[in-house]
Amino acid sequence: MAVRTIRVFGDPVLTSVSAPIEEIDDGVRALVRDLLDTVELPGRAGVAAPQIGVGLRAFSYNVDGEIGYILNPVLEVAGEPEPVGEGCLSVPGLWHDAVRYPWARVVGIDLDGQELVLEGEGLMAQALQHETDHLDGTLYLKRLTADERRVAMREIRESDWF
Repeated sequence: MAVRTIRVFGDPVLTSVSAPIEEIDDGVRALVRDLLDTVELPGRAGVAAPQIGVGLRAFSYNVDGEIGYILNPVLEVAGEPEPVGEGCLSVPGLWHDAVRYPWARVVGIDLDGQELVLEGEGLMAQALQHETDHLDGTLYLKRLTADERRVAMREIRESDWF
């Protein structure tokens, strides 16, 4: 059990597609504990395994006081996509309007291999989409308009962490 360091923009693990979890073993259980410990810090709505350097399909969430995790999530979305303010632990200090659907659901499994369904609107929908994007090797920057992305990339180049 540990709060893990968040990988930042430029780390190849953030742009790689994560592998499905084939077997729930001690390593996967430890990963989930670390994801839960890491997402519990204030200001965190979600942490995906790639953000802590692990290329497996798992993420934790912390939305409206509800903390949990899911393995091998498959995303469904509905509604008309719209811009919504968003940031990312892997792109620290930036906040831009990303295009997201107003409703989302993920279907996956828990540590016992049982089906797990998470769904919601608002921040939960946004978090489910954002974290699933991480598992697909996509940072929220790709969800910005072209003009907004140019601004964000300039901010990254000028940041003290890049």
